Amino acid sequence: MSRTFRLASLLHLRSMAEDRAAVELAEAARLLSAAEARRHATEVMLSSASMPETSDALHFHAVAASRAALAGLLTERRSEVRTADEEVVVANAAWNAARVRTKALERLEERHVAQVRAEDERAEQMVLDEVGSRMRTAQIAAATAPSESAVDATDGVLP
Repeated sequence: MSRTFRLASLLHLRSMAEDRAAVELAEAARLLSAAEARRHATEVMLSSASMPETSDALHFHAVAASRAALAGLLTERRSEVRTADEEVVVANAAWNAARVRTKALERLEERHVAQVRAEDERAEQMVLDEVGSRMRTAQIAAATAPSESAVDATDGVLP
């Protein structure tokens, strides 16, 4: 098995795409927040634009025109909020899709790392078994060697 993860470059590209999608989601959320703040400010202006208690016809028409303009602006602001909210939904879906693609490759990489680790451990165990086997053979040889030298020493003596 290869020591390096062969899909590492693809994983890197997918991670970059996920990061880009996350940035786009954050930007869409920021735009939504700004649109909601503008809508809220327009609502506050509309609610504070009240008719004066005493006024002439000119003031009355001016306040009515101001309220009508603010009502139209509020409708536009609400539309902006809906559009920004839809963009957040789209950006969130894009980020989720990018995350799923990245996560699939990350799982493959984790599996690859586990396989490489298992191979390393198996090779290390084989080396340890070989060392242990040689040590045992050496111990047996050492244990039988003195008795053989004693036998060899008696072989040379004539009775």
